Amino acid sequence: QVQLVESGGGLVQAGGSLRLSCVASGRTFSSYNMGWFRQAPGKEREFVTTINWSGNRMDSADSVRGRFTTSRDNSKNTVYLQMNSLKPEDTAVYYCAAGLGGSGARNYGYWGQGTQVTVSS
Repeated sequence: QVQLVESGGGLVQAGGSLRLSCVASGRTFSSYNMGWFRQAPGKEREFVTTINWSGNRMDSADSVRGRFTTSRDNSKNTVYLQMNSLKPEDTAVYYCAAGLGGSGARNYGYWGQGTQVTVSS
């Protein structure tokens, strides 16, 4: 069982940066691949980034590649999402997830409660 808690969301102007954190409970965090997803009002949840258990392989959605990066610190049971050059269309609730990895939400069995990111123009 893994419990995930995101933090770091907020209001930022376009072009700004935010770093989201996701802290996991339990001693098996390092065995999970982690993902970040987001959901904007009226839209389906979409894949943002994923990182493997050791942190040496990552992938990102085309819409954020070159602007967002993900990393993890297994000693702190934490995964991060660094978001730079933010755009209004990045406004969404951001979720971290633990599971098998990849871009499909169905690959993840554990989800956080989400943190709101709002980018003003």
